[in-house]
Amino acid sequence: MKHLYIVRHAKSSWDDLSLQDAQRPLSERGRRDAPRMAKRFKEREVAVGQMISSPAVRAMETCKVFASILGYPEKDIRIERSLYHASEDGMLEVVRGLSDTLDNIMIFGHNPGLTDFVNSLTSQTITNVPTCGIAGLTFPVDRWQDVTWGMGTLEYYDYPKSKERK
Repeated sequence: MKHLYIVRHAKSSWDDLSLQDAQRPLSERGRRDAPRMAKRFKEREVAVGQMISSPAVRAMETCKVFASILGYPEKDIRIERSLYHASEDGMLEVVRGLSDTLDNIMIFGHNPGLTDFVNSLTSQTITNVPTCGIAGLTFPVDRWQDVTWGMGTLEYYDYPKSKERK
């Protein structure tokens, strides 16, 4: 069984309109939500084997907060350029290329791609993965390359404004 945790970056700042999209940092709310969500995820006691992030500043900042709280070495974060504005097929290619020795992977990226990706991998529909939302999917496979559309099960879904966590 393989487990994929898909995390949308926390809320980003639009204070400096001169910044390119990829350079936008987290907003004040994003800096509050990221540690709170990481702590909530930590309660699940999942040993994340690999963290992979889009190179965008807001995704990397979110990833680093999660890494710190989950005890994952920041130096081991894999930056995957293809996750920035990635298509569903592009994200699936990243997943299919993962090491089969790892069972729990956490990917940090962006909408609308992440929501579409989650919906395509499962038979459930999430209208929108909010900023700093986490969708946890399981796949009944031993090899990541065998992951395909519609075979995943949404086992976990949480976001900053949720009252009940699945």
